[in-house]
Amino acid sequence: MKKSVSVSDSDGHAFTPLVAIELAEDVKEEAVTWLLDRIKDKQQQGGTDLLVDQVPLETQSDQKGNPNVFVVGATWLRLLQGAEEVGLVKEFSDGSMRGFTYANKENFKSFQGDGDGFLSTAECQYIIKHELDTLRAREETHVPGYAQMKLYPGKSIIRRMQSKGILLQIFPLHVKEDLKRLSLSWYQKVKLSYQPLDDIRQYFGESMALYFGFLEYFTIALVPMAFFGIPYYLFDWESYDKYVLFAIFNLVWSTVILEVWKRRSASLAYGWGTLSRKKAFEEPRPGFHGALGLNPVTGREEPVFPYAKRHLRMYLVSVPFVLFCLYLSLHVMMVYFEMEVWALWLHREEPTIWTSLLLYVPSIIYAVVIEVMNRLYRYAAEFLTEWENHRLESSYQNHLVLKVLVFNFLNCFASLFYIAFVMQDIVLLRQSLATLLITSQILNQIMEAFLPYWLQKRRNKKVHKRNQRIMGEKELPLGEQVRLEADMYTYLGTFDDYLELFLLFGYVSLFSCVYPLAAVLVVLNNVTEVYSDALKMCKVFKRPFSEPAADIGVWQLAFETMSVISVVTNCALIGMSPHMKAYFPESETQLILVVVAVEHVLLAFKFFLAFVIPDIPKQIQIKLARLEFQSLEALKKRLDYLICEKSVRQKMLEAAAGTPNKS
Repeated sequence: MKKSVSVSDSDGHAFTPLVAIELAEDVKEEAVTWLLDRIKDKQQQGGTDLLVDQVPLETQSDQKGNPNVFVVGATWLRLLQGAEEVGLVKEFSDGSMRGFTYANKENFKSFQGDGDGFLSTAECQYIIKHELDTLRAREETHVPGYAQMKLYPGKSIIRRMQSKGILLQIFPLHVKEDLKRLSLSWYQKVKLSYQPLDDIRQYFGESMALYFGFLEYFTIALVPMAFFGIPYYLFDWESYDKYVLFAIFNLVWSTVILEVWKRRSASLAYGWGTLSRKKAFEEPRPGFHGALGLNPVTGREEPVFPYAKRHLRMYLVSVPFVLFCLYLSLHVMMVYFEMEVWALWLHREEPTIWTSLLLYVPSIIYAVVIEVMNRLYRYAAEFLTEWENHRLESSYQNHLVLKVLVFNFLNCFASLFYIAFVMQDIVLLRQSLATLLITSQILNQIMEAFLPYWLQKRRNKKVHKRNQRIMGEKELPLGEQVRLEADMYTYLGTFDDYLELFLLFGYVSLFSCVYPLAAVLVVLNNVTEVYSDALKMCKVFKRPFSEPAADIGVWQLAFETMSVISVVTNCALIGMSPHMKAYFPESETQLILVVVAVEHVLLAFKFFLAFVIPDIPKQIQIKLARLEFQSLEALKKRLDYLICEKSVRQKMLEAAAGTPNKS
């Protein structure tokens, strides 16, 4: 970790501010004092042994601001001990990746001198966040000053105060020099090169780096599809039977790129120390509630919520609501087709330039409606998943992802399936696919990057002007900087980013054989996405906490499921081509049977490829196996040493007591 601005706590200890805590403006003084004391208490006393300082109101015009803003840091010794507690994996002197231990710190490759620079600021902030999350109540029955805010031994204090609105937010602070350096190598210069994934990981953590790594990989993997798609679009526009080869190439491509990505992500995760990192015990979510009970694993008191009650909520409320939303989506789709019929009839009655342009209006309107419905449904899905009261964050995320993916898949692709396999209108399918793809890309870029950036810029414009008048050309003091960051938008994670890539992958893999330019459009979108996402991470949102990750999680399964569906879709499109129908002029049943047989063969080939391509490269498997062997050998030696030591002590006790040694 590089040194930056230093502040001092009430005891005079100097430290680098890493994390900011904002409490409610009207919070009672005894609650503030109690929380700060618990944070500063030694670990033996149940505290976190961290350093805290209040952020002052810098100017007279700030006197109406929230005074309850604090910065948190730690001594270098405390951070190194925390690195061992959270299980950080670092490169050892022999080149292997091993869990960091403070007692063995000098044997790690990057540890030099006092270890300055050994931990990145993202890792330091993650350690502090972990310590704050594990700060637990002792004998307190309630938060001081709030008798109704009950506590019990083992309850997470931070989570309790967050759920009750006393603690407004906790966020890691930006480091200006590091951010400036990252911005310069990432998005400020337009260049054809790989992204600085190691730098992104150092600043934002592994989860964020893996997202940008996948975005980069997906874009590069699309280049062959785009390369073959351009001549198909230019020269085979009217030859529907010529897209058979393109569809077959599509099937192999969608399988291979996902399998190769597993190997790529494993290589990245191994180099970052997350592939061999032991998964931490998952604590209950902040919003989880229920009657007080005993956790059989930890032995601590915590809320307990009956599984039966959660399942009743899921199957009697959530599932019917999702089905109703799917029905509503299909109803909107039928309205869209009525608009298409009306526009086509109008063009046939009066074939002018205006009526020809009118043919695209229903698809554009439908694309906008799809985006609106997706966003409204997202809020409803979050509310329902929260109401289901899942205990763990991973369970919450899995159920939310499932709800959102099912609706988004049907909402975005149902009309294309209907046109392709019910109407069997390839021209309309091509037109609808192009319109939906282009419109959704434009709307996503506006809603996800440019609109938040514009709003954030306007929001902070007056503050910046005021600061310039007060401070002149001087750099902003810490208090002003913390408050500026506190007002920035909160980054809600990579969920929406992966969802967008999932839908784009669907447009390419499901129907791109009838519109080969889809891959070209997605490549162009992804190139701009890299820069817009980098811009919003550095300029629009608060810095998110680092999240250790070894892969892209449940999204890998989502993309693989989409690739399986693409096999069925492309085989059906091949069967619909005039070239295939010519082989079976009298028997449509035989054609269907042949298509189904080919589909099963391709699915078998797809699963065979997934089986023969190892998820983890061989050299990394060997390194992991060697490390596991060395760990077992070290454990055996340790046990032998303890047994020998116990035996020696026993003999010494017997000798001291004058008891003859029977052994």
